[in-house]
Amino acid sequence: MKQLGRMEGNGDVRPPKRKRYSVNTEVEQQPHKIRRGRVEFETETLTREPGPSLSTRFQALSPLSRRHRKPQQSRDERESSRQWAFSPCNSSTSTYKDKFVVVSYNILGVENASKHPDLYYKVPPRFLEWGRRKKLIRKEINRYNASIMCLQEVDRFDDLAHLFQKDGFEGVYKARTGEASDGCAIFWKKEMFSLLHQENIEFQSFGLRNNVAQLCVLKHIVATCVESKQNQLESEITPQTSVSPCTQNRSVVIGNTHVLFNPNRGDIKLGQVRLFLEKAHELSQEWGSIPVIISGDLNSIPQSPMYQFLASSELDIRLHNRRHISGQVDSGSENISFRSQNGKASRCSIRKYISRPSQYIWNEEEVRLATGIEGATRLQHHLKLCSAYLGVPGSCRTRDRCGEPLATSYHSKFMGTVDYIWHTEELVPVRVLETLPVNILRRNGGLPSKKWGSDHLALVCELAFRK
Repeated sequence: MKQLGRMEGNGDVRPPKRKRYSVNTEVEQQPHKIRRGRVEFETETLTREPGPSLSTRFQALSPLSRRHRKPQQSRDERESSRQWAFSPCNSSTSTYKDKFVVVSYNILGVENASKHPDLYYKVPPRFLEWGRRKKLIRKEINRYNASIMCLQEVDRFDDLAHLFQKDGFEGVYKARTGEASDGCAIFWKKEMFSLLHQENIEFQSFGLRNNVAQLCVLKHIVATCVESKQNQLESEITPQTSVSPCTQNRSVVIGNTHVLFNPNRGDIKLGQVRLFLEKAHELSQEWGSIPVIISGDLNSIPQSPMYQFLASSELDIRLHNRRHISGQVDSGSENISFRSQNGKASRCSIRKYISRPSQYIWNEEEVRLATGIEGATRLQHHLKLCSAYLGVPGSCRTRDRCGEPLATSYHSKFMGTVDYIWHTEELVPVRVLETLPVNILRRNGGLPSKKWGSDHLALVCELAFRK
């Protein structure tokens, strides 16, 4: 919209007949001649971001003020910027006081990037350098004003801990077992949260490969505590004034994991997620039925039986092929069907999996790994989970017809969504950060890129405690 203000400010160099139009009149009567302004207008409407009135936003600029203006972003820079989408049910962000921003981010392990050059042959080598990428990741997360970060593929934890400590974060790390060099890390803003409890799951102990999961119980330091300290100071002057304690004691379980990649081992993938959810539920109950947030790289697409299990709390494994549990087998970049640029869609972003009435054969070992019980064929969990992105309507350029992002990861062999943030009903999503349109991703040829430090895009949502 800044382009419109510049047009008004440059009125002295335009033909005299143009001077009779005010800026607002040009917007209403000649939108077809102000293409850039119209695009930004659409973005603001889409993300529902509140802004000042038109008369304020379109103020003319004097020659002196133009002289000190920052350079305008190029078209590519604007299109590669990510926009906030706000929940229509919570249009007023002041409705909730206890809000916090959660980031889930697979940051691309240094060793993983070096061992799989075939995935990044279109990416300039300098974009894969860790010294450069870690600075981009830190800069990006600071833009989001993160409160809690759940990171995957972390194999340089000391580097990250040193950087994020400067930004007021504390963190814990759990490395994968076996020969793998990466793991998971959870960071939290010290001024907003304190750590009450932490534990890890080594899936190897259950015969479920070398992946791990983290679980932390964090106590939210609410604003009322600050007010309480102020009351205490005032009480020194007026002893009769009663000191109010913190009126809320809010805590939350934060879960972070990176599920096995192997698409053919749906039994192991299900077993890992099942254990992860079981332990998260146990911790929630132990600490007083507190809310739960589940995040990470689940290596499963939105139209998969794995997603169905998370969303509906149950799954009959006999209705699904073990090799199709995560939906990865048929989700190569050539098989992804995206919404067209005019906003129309023929189907969800990736082929919809429909349960077949016939039963698939699982051997006894596969059943035991998936369900944890000999002979059982039905999976269940006790968390009522909601997807943060599914809870906030977004752009047809970045979401599939089901409401999830079209793509959270992009390299030479895959473009699609495998990263998620789930939460229980005690929390409500206020806003989420849209991912990038598919055409913009393809223009880069792959991730990481000049602007983004990983082959995944960070998922970001602002959650609030329900009153």
